Amino acid sequence: MITAKAPCTLTPYHARTNNRTPSCSTFDHFHETQHVMPDQASPPLPEQPDDSVTHAADENIVPPTFEGGKTLFVDAADEHCYPRPSAALKYAGPDDQVFVKPGIYEDRIFVADRNIRLIGAGRDRVQIFSRRGSPLYLQRVSSGRVEGLSFRYVGSDQHSAINILDSVCTITKCRVLEGILSGVVMYGPECRPTFSENEVCYNRESGIFSFAGARPYIRQNTCFGNHHFGIAVRDDGTSPDIVRNTSRNNMLSGILLFHSANALLLDNHCHDNQHWGIVMTPDCQSSPEHEKLLDANTLGNNPRGSLIITHEPLAEIGR
Repeated sequence: MITAKAPCTLTPYHARTNNRTPSCSTFDHFHETQHVMPDQASPPLPEQPDDSVTHAADENIVPPTFEGGKTLFVDAADEHCYPRPSAALKYAGPDDQVFVKPGIYEDRIFVADRNIRLIGAGRDRVQIFSRRGSPLYLQRVSSGRVEGLSFRYVGSDQHSAINILDSVCTITKCRVLEGILSGVVMYGPECRPTFSENEVCYNRESGIFSFAGARPYIRQNTCFGNHHFGIAVRDDGTSPDIVRNTSRNNMLSGILLFHSANALLLDNHCHDNQHWGIVMTPDCQSSPEHEKLLDANTLGNNPRGSLIITHEPLAEIGR
């Protein structure tokens, strides 16, 4: 049981807006419950660094909110903050943001039919893990930003670390690891997220997998150590922009296009993968066209070669 010490009053966001003060409640690891924030004031912002320290270098800087919005703080070690990101998001208004302080949090974040603004103190300092499902699941998220967090799946069932269905938002500077399926799955005809500057590593299938009509913008990510491909694209109507990514040291190839997929492939660096730089089936379309991909991307130092077009890209894994 977590309770607030006097003189603090337990007042979640929705209670403040409705002038009601709920009583204390027990926090359960896997179910969202009411949580506490002091009535008097929000926790103070971290001190601003001197001019010699850049914003990017100091991961404790809390970004500004939208006009009229608030910052809801997450810190499992501070009873005056929310204990988990999902608890804070439950009470976040449309202009609010959730800031996650350094720590390791067991949580399952599910956001649907709304926006999201979830900011962490840096992917090396904040880890969100789940053993019962994807630690981050976005469904029809209309806008927003997820930044500076690591998402790790530690269960044994068929789940990814990030699951994105028909959502339009930005996910950046995060780490995604150890999904039993691909690390990140993006799917649905309305799925158009920007996925940039992330690390996607050590997932049991591919690092980033787009399918079922998704059209994400996949930019400047590093995908390495995944058991299948760094980036995979499947299905007619799926058409991501894959630009300036590094896909290295994956156990099959750097990038895969199959089952009539389309993709823009520019300035990607696929190297030191176990098989090929890029693998495609003949029914796939790329921009630039197949014969120009070698000039538009860097595909060296892959044992089997830079590019192959084949009817059986998954034969070696029995598919």
